[in-house]
Amino acid sequence: MSDTSKPLIVVAGATSKQGRSVTTSLLGSGKFRVRALTRDTASAQARHLAALGAEISTGALTPDHWRGFEDAFRSAQGAFLMTPPVAPPSTEEFILGCRLAEAAVEAGVEHLVFSTLENVEQRTGGTKYAPHFTDKARVADHIRTLPVAHTFVMLSFFYTNALEYYPPRIEGDTTLMPFYLPEDFRAPFVDPTTATGPAVLEVFSNPDPYLGASLPIIGEFISPGEMVDAFSRVTGLKAEYRSAYSRDGLLTYFPELGENSLLVDEVLGMAEYAVQFGYFGNDRDMRWSRTIDPETLSWERFLSVTKWRGGRVSFAG
Repeated sequence: MSDTSKPLIVVAGATSKQGRSVTTSLLGSGKFRVRALTRDTASAQARHLAALGAEISTGALTPDHWRGFEDAFRSAQGAFLMTPPVAPPSTEEFILGCRLAEAAVEAGVEHLVFSTLENVEQRTGGTKYAPHFTDKARVADHIRTLPVAHTFVMLSFFYTNALEYYPPRIEGDTTLMPFYLPEDFRAPFVDPTTATGPAVLEVFSNPDPYLGASLPIIGEFISPGEMVDAFSRVTGLKAEYRSAYSRDGLLTYFPELGENSLLVDEVLGMAEYAVQFGYFGNDRDMRWSRTIDPETLSWERFLSVTKWRGGRVSFAG
């Protein structure tokens, strides 16, 4: 089968953690062509995706780029859409998601897969503030009104957050690991760089069972205390849990967050939401992603694969 006879999938945010995973999995399957949208076509990540066979196309994920979105989706059968996190008080994430979906539909895309999250405002009756979750849920609601087949994936807390945004602090011979969750609270976590792609590949390869579905992507349910223990076990380093599950704790270990008080409110609101209401709705299938991808990384395997020893890591696309 020639390349042009394979279905074309457009991947928005292709050099992001989720986008790289999706692009790599789709191309690796040999079933699909991929048009990878990225703001910087000359970046190392973009060049890597091009070497794998992706068609690289300029596509900055900003609302003011919307006039170029429709052209980017031309001739595509499917599209994977995601929106990068936007710090409050900005509402650009909702606007961007809607414009991406509308442009894809206008261009004739037949099936959208959107990376969404639960509607925290709705689930908590407005008592918890987490617009990063709620805005993605509102985009999903908008997609449901459009004349297009659609499926939603929902990623867990990222393992990579502990490396990139909330890294440990070294004091003497001890690695202090602050988490925005209580030490013994078990929550769903996942590696977005390896788990997103297999899930999206399954949906595009076998779409009918997943039309209209919202599908959690989970590596494992694990507590911060268990994560610290695993880190010590894998690395041989002494490590201790530290609580960032309060305003004082969060700002003690990550004082830079204090520059945006609403961002602090969002991190705390997100964590309190997960603890008090559950990260996912009760009707979600928590086993699906690990059933279709038995190689999904646990936290311990993630540590072994990445060989991470506590330093800050950038996953910038």
